[in-house]
Amino acid sequence: MSKNQLAFAFFLSFQSIFAQNALVKGQLIDGKTSEPLIGATVQVKEIGTITDFDGNYQLSLPAGQYIITFRYIGYESSAQSIRLQAGQVMDLNQSLQAEATILETATITSGKHEKPLSEVTVSLEVLKPSLIASTGKLSLDDALEKIPGVTIIDGQANIRGGSGYSQGAGSRVLLMVDDVPILQADAGFPNWDDIPIENIAQVEVLKGAASALYGSSAMNGIINVRTAYPTAKPTTEGAVYYTHFFSPADSSYKWWEGEAAPRTMGAQLAHRRKMNKLDLVLGAYYVNEQSYEQDVNKEYGRFNFNTLYRVSDKFSFGLNGNFNQGTSSSFFYWVDATTPYIGFPTTLSSRKRLRYNLDPHITIYDKGNNKHRLLGRFYNVDNDNDNNQSNFSDMYYGEYQFQRQFKGADLILTSGVVATFSSVEAELYGDTTFSSRNLAAYLQLDQKLFDRLNISGGFRYENNLLQNPGFVYEQGVVLPSDERESKPVFRLGLNYELADFTFLRASWGQGYRFPTVAEKFIVTNAGVFDVLPNPELRSETGWTGEIGIKQGFGVGSFKGFFDFAAFISRYQDMMEFNLVGGDFRALNIGDTEMQGIDISIAGKGSLWGLPTTLLAGYTYVDPRFKEFDNTPIPAGETGTLAQINALNSSSDDNILKYRSRHVVKLDIETSIKDGFIGIEGFHNSHLEAIDAAFLLIIKGLGVFREENNKGFTVLNFRAGYRFSEVVKMSLLLNNAANTIYSARPGLMAAPRNLTARVDFKF
Repeated sequence: MSKNQLAFAFFLSFQSIFAQNALVKGQLIDGKTSEPLIGATVQVKEIGTITDFDGNYQLSLPAGQYIITFRYIGYESSAQSIRLQAGQVMDLNQSLQAEATILETATITSGKHEKPLSEVTVSLEVLKPSLIASTGKLSLDDALEKIPGVTIIDGQANIRGGSGYSQGAGSRVLLMVDDVPILQADAGFPNWDDIPIENIAQVEVLKGAASALYGSSAMNGIINVRTAYPTAKPTTEGAVYYTHFFSPADSSYKWWEGEAAPRTMGAQLAHRRKMNKLDLVLGAYYVNEQSYEQDVNKEYGRFNFNTLYRVSDKFSFGLNGNFNQGTSSSFFYWVDATTPYIGFPTTLSSRKRLRYNLDPHITIYDKGNNKHRLLGRFYNVDNDNDNNQSNFSDMYYGEYQFQRQFKGADLILTSGVVATFSSVEAELYGDTTFSSRNLAAYLQLDQKLFDRLNISGGFRYENNLLQNPGFVYEQGVVLPSDERESKPVFRLGLNYELADFTFLRASWGQGYRFPTVAEKFIVTNAGVFDVLPNPELRSETGWTGEIGIKQGFGVGSFKGFFDFAAFISRYQDMMEFNLVGGDFRALNIGDTEMQGIDISIAGKGSLWGLPTTLLAGYTYVDPRFKEFDNTPIPAGETGTLAQINALNSSSDDNILKYRSRHVVKLDIETSIKDGFIGIEGFHNSHLEAIDAAFLLIIKGLGVFREENNKGFTVLNFRAGYRFSEVVKMSLLLNNAANTIYSARPGLMAAPRNLTARVDFKF
């Protein structure tokens, strides 16, 4: 047989085989919004595919009878019987309904791919934008206070006692927007005002060490803000609000006698729409605050945009951006506990700021349906302060991510490389320029076995470089240095479905945090004391382990879950600011341990015939120094590390500073026809230990703490009415009992206040 005859025979054979196959194709959409479901699974026996950016799919199958199954995380699966004939082309569109239970909420943070909340191997909480809006929260840090196990002290996030308080330097909780870090480069500090609460899809809070996937600053956990994208129909929504502050319970605290009462007013707007292949999101926000604290104010505006352009079903790209400009003023601590809303003059500062980030992103699916992502961020911070504390920084972030799904093994491999570069110039750091670089590579495997057991394991290798040019300051000299350090980190987690709606999990993960420029090289003054550099400051490492159980429940049509977790975290060479020779410096305080329990309950549905939502929790933590000794240090001697830790603490008991052992939270809302009412409550036990020096520095603090040593309870009430599908009005009474309390030493919390808010959506 000639070559031509052989080729022709092969062609006929191929055509014959192909002619025996049938083609099934169609689109998967959300049954309520008609939004295409991207990345949904369509499967017939061992043959399967995923939907593209328009929700389309196609499968080639031999003639025969089949059960075709459609699955998407967060939605009820659907199966349909089909009969195919040779050469047939069948159009089969399908709509899926969202799961009624919040156990099936789709999350992404635990493994960089979507997974139901019930199946993640770590403790993970989800905060929805509806709850943020319903409670009238104006910034994300206020909203996060609702999450069990999370506390925010003057802007610094603390998860299960893993962090204390260090005035704007060195967060152990990584803040991200759309999977990309957004901590300020010089201090590793979260600028909460940069987070577009007007354009949030959901917020995912991962509790415990997550350095294996996300790097240095994720030692104590992750807060990942996922922004919203358009649905099938264009949407515009927004709100306007006005807050009035009443007189404090102790009328002597009131400084505005004869002046206009403190108030806050503002507005927010978001518009989302699809335009052929382009998704466009626009957002704007404005706030003007004349604070209940004297000479403290805030005024800023924010504009943000998200774009996504689908070139084809395999290739998309976009650019997101956020711009924030404004002015503000604040003080570090009060003049006296008898006038707590008036700041100590030398701690009062004013600043002008301009911050913005630009985030390019590209997603490509190759012929094998492997996913390739390129993520980037340029984050510029320009804080112009009036007291020699100005700082300027640029952060460049780039990540390449590869993800492959092995269908036969039900295995997902996620790997990637990350590069972060930053440049910092600031009066705060010797008025010189620092540069840093972080390179990392990571690998994670997630597998489901026996349709019940989820296993997750990850590894990351970090390489850090911090270049310090050296500088002279009034009290000394910092010599030039190039500091390099590399570190591997690991994590492992298991989740087993013991029975329907019962999930047992266990996890262990390492943490690692490289010091920030602020912690190592800060030079500033805070009232009557100086804050000085410590170039010898070392990295901290550690690990977190937990075992937990998540139990779904249903009471009629009200469905939710109960979650219990027991945890332990151990840090080595923990970093903390302490008084040394009359000045504050960041020190390595040795090893520490936090252990406790974290309980949460969440649900939504109908109770007694009324639509109701519930979120509540209790956290107990026992945070201790490994080295703590109350023995007095003899005159002329330095003392041991254990003695120094005890000397710097206001408590004779071994407890880490700025932690509440007990925290209780509750939020419940119910609707009655077109109206709704809600209550939220918080109880924090007493901060048993603070910096001992503050008792000497901050006037009246010791007496205030003695008189208020039972912790504090705050109750907030809300009520509203929905006039139509377009307009809703709410009244929110915060600190209803006018409780006098201080969340951190020297800073009194707000008195009773009332907010009127109008939300609209069309």
